[in-house]
This record gives sequence, C-alpha cells and structure tokens, in this order.
Amino acid sequence: MLSKITIIGFIVGSAIIALGGYSLIIHMVPAIDVEEHFFIQVGELTTLTIPAPAHSPQSLTIIGSTFNLELQSPGDGLQIPETSYKDKFTQDWVHLVNGDTKIKIQNTGDDELEITAITTQTPNPLGLTFDLMVVISGMVVIGFSMGFTIRKPKGF
Repeated sequence: MLSKITIIGFIVGSAIIALGGYSLIIHMVPAIDVEEHFFIQVGELTTLTIPAPAHSPQSLTIIGSTFNLELQSPGDGLQIPETSYKDKFTQDWVHLVNGDTKIKIQNTGDDELEITAITTQTPNPLGLTFDLMVVISGMVVIGFSMGFTIRKPKGF
C-alpha cells in the first residue's frame, strides 16, 4: 500500500514531467516567428542580434525623426553601412545562410524611435536545457516520494 506522501509526490512529479515535456516539444521546432515592438530614447544606441536559419524572412520598420542604422546579414546577404535616415525606414530581407544579423540603431533625433521587427529565429539552446532540467526535477520528486513506501527493516 502506498502512503499519502508517496501518492502526492507521484502526482506532483508527474505534473512537473508533463509540463517539462510539453515545453520541450514546443521548443524543438527549427525556427520560431517573433514579433517585437520597442522604443529607443533620444541619443541611445541599441544593438540587435537576430540568430536565424537559412532562407528565413526578416522584416524591420523604424519610425522616428532622424536615426543612424547599420545592418550586417550573414554570408553574402543584405549589408547596409552606417547611414542616416529620416522619418521612416522599412526593409525586408532573407537570411541566405545560418547565422546572426547584427543591427545597430542610434537615435539622433529629438523624439523616440518606434521599432517593429518581425523575424524568424532559431530557438535558444539554453531553453532546451532548462526544459530537460524540469523533466529531471520531476523524476527526482517521484524518486524521493517512492522512498516513503519502502518497508523499514527491524531496528529502525
């Protein structure tokens, strides 16, 4: 007969394993679509790095009074040397090879910049590691809870 502590531990451990397994399956996709909206204050310099697989579409829109932009795509992809822009900048491109696109944006205007980026990115490998840690934690909880069902030998 299993004790109450063992049953509770088994249920909790199973729930932890189920959540970790579900998250692991979700994060095993080769690429994920990410849409980001953020703002850059006056005078700030921001660097963006977009890790992406080959043949993945990217899109960037910047709205503001004046700003400097430099973009470097991996391989023989899109290359924009540091250039000043006014009002609005929109660019769509495709990663030709696996790698990181590096974007540097500096707000040189008198109001904040609004940036909208729609990118296809490779998932973070640390996310998979965290998901595996959650699954292992669930196994440890079940293991400890099963220890409460073992009969104790005489003398203990």
